[in-house]
Amino acid sequence: MSPARAPLVMVDPQTAEILSRCYRGQIPGDVLARAVRMLATADGHLDAAGRIKRGAGGRNEVRRPA
Repeated sequence: MSPARAPLVMVDPQTAEILSRCYRGQIPGDVLARAVRMLATADGHLDAAGRIKRGAGGRNEVRRPA
């Protein structure tokens, strides 16, 4: 069985410029992966080990209308 492929992500022109000018020599997918992990951590979606939070107290719970 072949390894799973990462999904293709399209970015807008401004993001493409940031990637090419600020992260020269780095693989864009790696830069974006780090950025998503940092954002998910900052938003409280990941625990200290980098795993997605589940259940009571996790921010990714299903929100029910009041």
